Amino acid sequence: MRAVDLATASFLILLGGVVVIDSLRIGIGWGTDGPRSGFFPFWLGVIMIVACGAICLQALRRSTDKPFVTGAQLGPVLKVLWPATLMVLLIKPLGLYVAAALYMGFYMRWVGRHSWVAVGLCAIGLPLLTFLVFETWFLVPMPKGPLEAWLGY
Repeated sequence: MRAVDLATASFLILLGGVVVIDSLRIGIGWGTDGPRSGFFPFWLGVIMIVACGAICLQALRRSTDKPFVTGAQLGPVLKVLWPATLMVLLIKPLGLYVAAALYMGFYMRWVGRHSWVAVGLCAIGLPLLTFLVFETWFLVPMPKGPLEAWLGY
């Protein structure tokens, strides 16, 4: 586990460094109208670097090196990962709302073992509510597929 902690924290330190450097490029000072564009990303990058540095120190001080994940722990992780990955892949051809409905329905039934009524209400109701909020109230277009085109959106 120590090696995984060190590798992850090191990668995130590098990522935080990229954020800090780019923030310095665009300006981190205070302008006449408030903070410049790089102000908040700069400080978030600094906080990320400090936090990951602390994780590195903790990992180096740890005396045992337990495995990062056991076979028994990997199963539930994959049970979450592959349906979520499939949903992301389905967004382009089917649109966000249909992909979310399929994902939610499948996940609720397969993992949660919820009743078909609960699955149907959530899998249809939540994407529909999300559609209303983003598309009609906030006027923020989300990725749409053939169903939305067929419905005139």
